[in-house]
Amino acid sequence: MTARAPGRSPLDGGAACLLVVGAPGAGKSTVTRLVAGRLSRAALLEGDTVSRLVVSGRVWALGEPADEADRQTRLTNDNLVALAASFADAGFTPVIDWVVPDRAQLDLYVAGLGDRGLALVVLDPGGDVCRHRNELRDPEEQFDFDGQEALVATMRRGFGEVGWWFDTSALTPEETAEQVLAHAYALGRRGL
Repeated sequence: MTARAPGRSPLDGGAACLLVVGAPGAGKSTVTRLVAGRLSRAALLEGDTVSRLVVSGRVWALGEPADEADRQTRLTNDNLVALAASFADAGFTPVIDWVVPDRAQLDLYVAGLGDRGLALVVLDPGGDVCRHRNELRDPEEQFDFDGQEALVATMRRGFGEVGWWFDTSALTPEETAEQVLAHAYALGRRGL
C-alpha cells in the first residue's frame, strides 16, 4: 500500500477534528502519529503528554484518590478540547490520541468542538492483541493494565453506534492509518 500524499484525505483542510480512542495497546499513538504526518496541516495532540504537564501531585486516571484522578482527567480533556479548537481555528487538523472511556467525556469533545466538527475513531483490535502489542514495546514503555475488554465494553455501552468502531487486529499500523485517512471523515462522524 502506498503512502497517501498530503492533502488527499477528506480530513484535510480542517474538515473535522479527529479523535482516536481505544484501550491501551490498541495502537492509538502509532496510528495518530502516522495520520498526522500524512495530512497537509495537522497537529498531534497526545492526551498522555497533556496529562503529564501536571508534575507535582499528578494522579493517573485510575489512581487514588479517585476524586483527584477524575478532576485531573477532566482537566486533560478540557485542555485537549481547547488545544484542538485553537489548532482547528488556525487551519490545522487536530489529531487527538487519548482514552475516552465514556459518553460523558465524549460529550465534552462534541460540545467543545461544536461547529468545527468531530470524527471519532475507536480502534478495537481486541484485548489479546492489545496485550500482545504491549509485550512488544520497549520495557520502559510497557504499561500495567489488563482491563481492555471491560474498558471497551464500557465504551460500547456509552457510545452506542456513534463514530467508527474499527477492528484493526489484522492490519499493520500503516494500513490502519491509510484506512483512517480514507474513511474517518465519513464513518467517524456518524451519530455525532
